[in-house]
Amino acid sequence: MSPYLKYTLARLGLFAVVLLGLWPISALSLLLKLMIAVLVSAVLSWFLLRGMRDEVAGRVEQTMQRRREEREKLRSALAGDDDKPVQ
Repeated sequence: MSPYLKYTLARLGLFAVVLLGLWPISALSLLLKLMIAVLVSAVLSWFLLRGMRDEVAGRVEQTMQRRREEREKLRSALAGDDDKPVQ
């Protein structure tokens, strides 16, 4: 499973758990419960999902590095600095 999908599902799951924990409190409106759930789940995910977040960040960095290398190859080929044809 993709690390992006795992992290997204974990964030949504954390939000759902917090919201379900707030659900029995009848003194709070639905909007207030949703806002509290968003804030609390964001803070909890900062600490609890650090490994997943680092994995996603590493994957994004790899993708960006690969795209930079491909862009440089294309630029050098277009400038005539490369002897190999562009594929």
